[in-house]
Amino acid sequence: MVITEVLAHQGGWDEIALVTVPVAVFGGLLALARRRAIKMAEAADDAANAQD
Repeated sequence: MVITEVLAHQGGWDEIALVTVPVAVFGGLLALARRRAIKMAEAADDAANAQD
């Protein structure tokens, strides 16, 4: 199998990739969620200020 040959003992870079790629994905999703939450909070503040 080509996949097992690629992932089998490649000098350590494959193990590093197996850890860093998911961490980077979760970090990106967390940053995206944080930006959305900040925008939603700002919109709610603007709406509350407009009603006053």
